[in-house]
Amino acid sequence: MADITFAQKNEALRHKHFSKNQKLTLWSTTAGFGLENMDVMFISFALSSIIASLHISNFAGGLLATVFSLGSLAGGLSFGLLADRFGRAHIFTWTLVIVAFATAGMYFAHNIWTLYALRFIVGAGTGAEYSAGVTMVAEAFEGKKIGRLMSIVQIGGQGGSIIAALAAAYMIPHFGWNSLFLVGLIPVIFAFIIRLNLKDSDEFEQAKEAREAKIVETPKVPMAEVFKTPALALQTIGLILMMMVQTGGYYGLMNWLPKIMQKQLHLSVSSSSMWMIATIVGMSLGMYAFGTILDNFGPRRAFGIFLLVAAAAVYLLPMANNAFSLLLITMMVGFFSNGMYGGYGVIVSRLYGVDIRVTANSVVSCTGKLLGGFFPPLVGLMMDKTSLPVVMMFFSAIYLFSFVIMMLIPALKKLEA
Repeated sequence: MADITFAQKNEALRHKHFSKNQKLTLWSTTAGFGLENMDVMFISFALSSIIASLHISNFAGGLLATVFSLGSLAGGLSFGLLADRFGRAHIFTWTLVIVAFATAGMYFAHNIWTLYALRFIVGAGTGAEYSAGVTMVAEAFEGKKIGRLMSIVQIGGQGGSIIAALAAAYMIPHFGWNSLFLVGLIPVIFAFIIRLNLKDSDEFEQAKEAREAKIVETPKVPMAEVFKTPALALQTIGLILMMMVQTGGYYGLMNWLPKIMQKQLHLSVSSSSMWMIATIVGMSLGMYAFGTILDNFGPRRAFGIFLLVAAAAVYLLPMANNAFSLLLITMMVGFFSNGMYGGYGVIVSRLYGVDIRVTANSVVSCTGKLLGGFFPPLVGLMMDKTSLPVVMMFFSAIYLFSFVIMMLIPALKKLEA
């Protein structure tokens, strides 16, 4: 029966005959990722205005990303344990509500400490959003095309980034940076219309029934399971370091790229928003290309190509001397630096069992994001004390570091197509 089900799912993937729950999983995950991307980009575009209006340093402004990552770790691990024990769908519904209202609450924030508190809450919700979302997609769709599907969900999520860019271009000059965050209430609609009908996968339900019938033992400390053996511990740590580079590079570039462009080419917030959209388009194309390579050639080749080219591509940013060159360069940097993001949910979901899968995604993604969250204030400090070429050298070095770590994870070789 399992073989028939697997074949049926593969047939569905080839002909796009998705079930109702598969469609709901794709749409709801896309909505959640869209909110997360929108929220990150809100901070990117508002950061210069926040720093100026609150009279804080670049370092203090960069700490907003660090606090966000601390919240992501706390929320991801807490909600991840609940999702592995009681179900992904229920947790997935309410985390989006937490993110939406905490984001909108920033409209009322007029000091940095209130912003830090709200960013922590937003981080807690988005940490759970990512972990539960990628796990549900991985469990809903079995077969070789999961890489491309995960990338498509991430691409759909980039719609939130585009909304943020367009909203920032209009709202910040006319109404101030606080007003931008009210847009975060919009995705609440998706939480109730789409997610209330969402169901967990058959794989999870069968595992849950087996635990309740005491056929299999329930992990007492699921988080400890991802470090159970020395080999598993090294694998988990390696994936955490890769996620650190992925998110640290993304947050570092996205938080500071508008400010860099505004300073280097004397662009306004409105103009820099248009070039950030070009970066987002580049990211989306990169995600689809990465998913295709991942499905056809395996994770080591996919990550290897993108990490090495990303390390070289960041050096192009200081070379931008006009609007057209900036457009091309930001698209290329976005293509390779963030095209890999969808791949982490794929490989983690394949490498860890159903009883600890959300927890594993939470440990890898949230710990990686916590460590990567220190990159924006570090980049801000480097911008204060050094020069732009030094900043670019830093980004290049971290992508090379991630490439070395990736090659040292033996289990990734077993996932080769």
